[in-house]
Amino acid sequence: MRTIHLRATELTAAVDIQRAIDALPAEGGRVVLPEIDLTLDRGIQLRSGVEIVGQGRRTVLRQARARVYPFSGYHNYGMRDVPLQFTDGLAPGMTVTMRDRTHGGFFETFARLTWVEQGWVGLDRGLHSDYRQDEEPFLATSFPLIYGEQVRDVAVRSLTLDGQREVQPTGIGACRGAAVYFIQSSGFVVEDVHETGFAGEGLGFQMCSHVLIRGCRFTQNTGNGYHPGAGSTGVLFEGCESTGNDLAGFYFCVRANHITVRGCTFAENRVAGLSVGTRDCHNLIEDCRMERNEGPGILLRPNVRPVEVHSCVFRRCAVSENARTTGRGQIDILGDAHDIVLESNDISGLADQEKPGIYLAPSAQRITLNDNTIAGCFPEVVALSAQQTGEPAPFTHGHLQAGEGAYRHLGLPEPERCPERELC
Repeated sequence: MRTIHLRATELTAAVDIQRAIDALPAEGGRVVLPEIDLTLDRGIQLRSGVEIVGQGRRTVLRQARARVYPFSGYHNYGMRDVPLQFTDGLAPGMTVTMRDRTHGGFFETFARLTWVEQGWVGLDRGLHSDYRQDEEPFLATSFPLIYGEQVRDVAVRSLTLDGQREVQPTGIGACRGAAVYFIQSSGFVVEDVHETGFAGEGLGFQMCSHVLIRGCRFTQNTGNGYHPGAGSTGVLFEGCESTGNDLAGFYFCVRANHITVRGCTFAENRVAGLSVGTRDCHNLIEDCRMERNEGPGILLRPNVRPVEVHSCVFRRCAVSENARTTGRGQIDILGDAHDIVLESNDISGLADQEKPGIYLAPSAQRITLNDNTIAGCFPEVVALSAQQTGEPAPFTHGHLQAGEGAYRHLGLPEPERCPERELC
């Protein structure tokens, strides 16, 4: 594997890192960053087969202050240019986001600038939406600090990232970006990355498979800490932490299946410690801590059939002092959730509150409660007797049980090698 070691004296801007990545051969290689504190005016884009490695807490990449550029008029889907009221400070190679004041999600467009003229900029891809003038469309220099699109076999290791949210007038939405972001990718590792203060999600990925996230810390973001979304499957989170985020510490998005979350801590987040929702099934959460969150420590969101939560296991977790301002209990199981197993968890409440340890909505069915210890909660469980079952029907759960057919909705080829043996 070819390795490029960058020296601090030759590393003055984000473009220097990108040039090193682009200089690697077609099969990829490794870029090693030195001890440095560097402000980025653009996101670092990874190619397949590339590993970027820093010096842990001594390699700091910070997001530059974002600027907002209003559109000068309506512009339509698929166009690779944008009309702007002014273009001061923009340059080819910068990464930007297009959105409006009304829509979010996949209506946003994330792109790299290819040219800049007075009143217009060019993009490396077509716009993902129509942008109407009455909905106040704009371009912003908001971007993931590190990202990969349709890549395989990549790694991000031993870096410190600062989103500088206090100087960001806007951010990038969860579907199109995060401080570390991947889309339609497989076989990637994010390890020993410490991030704080991004205007958006901490770590997010959409439509991805065979993923390992280990020993990371994502904190104080305006969105969720961790966000596996859009059908992502076959993922292991291990030994990670997420605290002080404006939404949840960990947010399973749509159809995030066969994911294992092991030995992680989610504390002091505003919405929930760990949140599970639309079609998020066959997941395993074990040996985790959900503590002092403003909402429930574990929340199964109120989805109804046919997109309900089912076939998930929560095992040996410590769930304590949550639901401080919202939530029915330490663990809320809402909507039409079914075939959920809670076993060997330690659950404790707040001394000055009377809330249950486990709350089951009347519509929840086939919930297994085995050997849980509940203290300081009143009542311990809110449930109808018919909702609880002793032994659940067998179902697959966790990243190692994603069998044949588990990935076909993604249309991704199986990776030639896995990021870790246990993900194969």
